[in-house]
Amino acid sequence: MAVPLAPEAYAPQAIAAAHSVVPATVRAHALLHFVFSFPAMLGTFLVGRVFYEARAFFVDPDLWWHIKTGQNILRTHHWPTTDPYSFTVAGQPWIACEWFGDVVLATAARFGGVVGLQALLIILSSVVILALYAFTTLQSGNSKAGFLASGTLCSLAFASFTLRPQMLGYLFLVLTLIALERFRQGKHRALWFLPLLFLVWINTHGSWIIGLGTIFVYWVSGLVGFRLGNLEAKPWTPAERKSISLIFLLCLAVLPLTPYGTEPASYPFEVASKLPVGVSNVAEWQSMPFNLLGGKLFLGLLLGFIVLQVIFRFTWRVEEFALFLFGTMMACLHVRFLLVFVPFFAPVFAAMAARWLPPYDRKKDHYVLNALLMAGVVFAMVHYYPSRQDIQRRVSRAFPTGTVEYIRQHHIPGPLFNNYAFGGYLVWSDQRVFVDGRSDPYERGGALSDYLYISQMKPGAMTVLRSYGIQSCLLERDEPLAMFLTASPEWQRVSSDEVAVLFVRRGIAESADWPRVR
Repeated sequence: MAVPLAPEAYAPQAIAAAHSVVPATVRAHALLHFVFSFPAMLGTFLVGRVFYEARAFFVDPDLWWHIKTGQNILRTHHWPTTDPYSFTVAGQPWIACEWFGDVVLATAARFGGVVGLQALLIILSSVVILALYAFTTLQSGNSKAGFLASGTLCSLAFASFTLRPQMLGYLFLVLTLIALERFRQGKHRALWFLPLLFLVWINTHGSWIIGLGTIFVYWVSGLVGFRLGNLEAKPWTPAERKSISLIFLLCLAVLPLTPYGTEPASYPFEVASKLPVGVSNVAEWQSMPFNLLGGKLFLGLLLGFIVLQVIFRFTWRVEEFALFLFGTMMACLHVRFLLVFVPFFAPVFAAMAARWLPPYDRKKDHYVLNALLMAGVVFAMVHYYPSRQDIQRRVSRAFPTGTVEYIRQHHIPGPLFNNYAFGGYLVWSDQRVFVDGRSDPYERGGALSDYLYISQMKPGAMTVLRSYGIQSCLLERDEPLAMFLTASPEWQRVSSDEVAVLFVRRGIAESADWPRVR
């Protein structure tokens, strides 16, 4: 016999409470299934791969002057308008176009030192790859294909993960692609955060122009519908065309909203048209090195695409194919534009892979197994996270930490001629430099050409060196100029470390009471 309920069980409050418990339980259950799903587990594996690479703390020499610039902005609340770091082009016009990225780096260094910078490198790298994974999954409709594309292409993306403001630009480009793809799939509100994104982007890195061009390509590709061979264009509805046109104009409208007005907007054009010496001599502006592993992987992916396209005749939307061609061209011309090739090629790669990889089936998911695998990745990252001493040792293997400390303690006379790659670290160490990674003021002032003339030991190089009144030189241990100064009677080697060697003019060195470090 059924037991009757007490009268208070039928009270409205009791009924409402009973109904609220069920949705809360369902929501918690759904959240756990999402967090420990198979696609989430694949994303955790990508983060583990990023951690394995980023824990080596391979950073660009420009990191250090970016930090110094951010520190100065935070300290003075002023944005520089002339060169503050060198003796060769002091007072030459220069603006910190990437000031917001500089402030982010300086904040991480301020609160965490090298450990904070290591954490920021891992976090930014992971967020970029997870965003790429989300984009390729969204575009292909297949998380396995998205994982394969992102996991393969992250080997090329790592070349751009050097803890500079360009990493934020990389992330913003992928977020732009996600917003545009969601808009293409009918999620019309996805575009409305782009003007705010571009407001941050214009103050962070010059790659904003690629993002704006990407919106333009999507907009143009939907003006007219057609099918031409394996290319198709899907036309926008009138409402969609109006929305994307308005968003494009709003993104344009925010570009002058910087501490320097419209100057950052013109900077990418200035680099491309007015700085030929830097573009032709700085390593990241060189063409794709097909003799190296990264170049071979790049070439292999392109050849694989061509073979599969010939065999299976995939159909592509016009904007997909146009962006892929643009990314390929730019990466071939300048290796630094691998950061463009990767997100533009990733959806093509994922769409091809989705032909053979079955889509994710929630009914076949094993949430407990996923949770165990994810916990294993997290445990490994915590266990192998480098200590402060480990990170500092890696810095010392790449930058002249010991020799710069020697310069500080013994008041080595200047002016100091320095290797290009050491300039940023010297700026961070409050040393006046001959040159650093900010090639634009040095090229306009002529110092970059003189640096190349001296470092390449061209005829009359020592005469050019003397014209600057150089009293000391901080060089890489095995570069040609270091070999020459070692044999020169005019110079005395006074200090060295794992990567650098310091020379002082012999008369000055002999008169000073400095300990000699060989």
